[in-house]
Amino acid sequence: MSNLELAPSVMRYYGETGNEDSRLRDSADGRMELVRTQELLRRFMPPAPARVLDVGGGTGIHAEWLVKDGYDVTLVDPVPRHVESASAVCPAFLGDARDLREPDSSFDVVQLLGPLYHLPDPGDRSKALAEAVRVVKPGGLVAAAAINRYASLFEHVTYAHLHTERMHDSVSRILETAVYDGARGFALAYFHRAEELAAELAASGLTDVQVFGIEGPAWALVKAAEQQPGEGPTDDLIASAMAAARMAEKYPELLAASSHLLAVGRAPAAIAGGGH
Repeated sequence: MSNLELAPSVMRYYGETGNEDSRLRDSADGRMELVRTQELLRRFMPPAPARVLDVGGGTGIHAEWLVKDGYDVTLVDPVPRHVESASAVCPAFLGDARDLREPDSSFDVVQLLGPLYHLPDPGDRSKALAEAVRVVKPGGLVAAAAINRYASLFEHVTYAHLHTERMHDSVSRILETAVYDGARGFALAYFHRAEELAAELAASGLTDVQVFGIEGPAWALVKAAEQQPGEGPTDDLIASAMAAARMAEKYPELLAASSHLLAVGRAPAAIAGGGH
């Protein structure tokens, strides 16, 4: 276990209040995120039963479908509550994305579907990506998710309070600094631009880097329909928003409208040196 520490607000949010599992299963935009993450990853995954390291894998919500697909999954997460839940799905261990205990070149796929959210220091994100590259096999897949730089702008319109002074000022700070301080509600968080995320993966040595908008440009319409009084978004509205996400993939300028981003890249065919 690393002696590195995450921000107290991150440990508090995921250890006490936040529930990623229910967010992805129960909210309309969360369900969109889960389905789209699955379909995007399945495009690039090697055939089962490849070995997958799920870094920052939370309660195991992604490990669950990967195991069902036949993959050999190991999960690492810094939050004890997450590891306890995920251990019912696959082998799960406490650990930090910036200092993995796994040996060099030991996994076919390494996914970071959360760690980059909460590492505002670029050096920390670089360490996490370097560790992913270290433990993935030559030619293996690394997938990393990020919160889009402009997600809070769209999200707080859906709650119909962006025009209030407090939310206007809070979201303005995120847009200006790319960081949320974790003072209330959500934890300390970093918000990526798509080109920045691609550059970080490329700087780690990954090749063939591609970035996708997970929920696409219409996710906020679905979330707004869920927040308003009534029965919530119809199946047709959700299906249309999912179609928009897929259609938008050819147009990188639309990446800025997605809530989350997913970047994929390949490890070099051979890595000189490596290890700690």
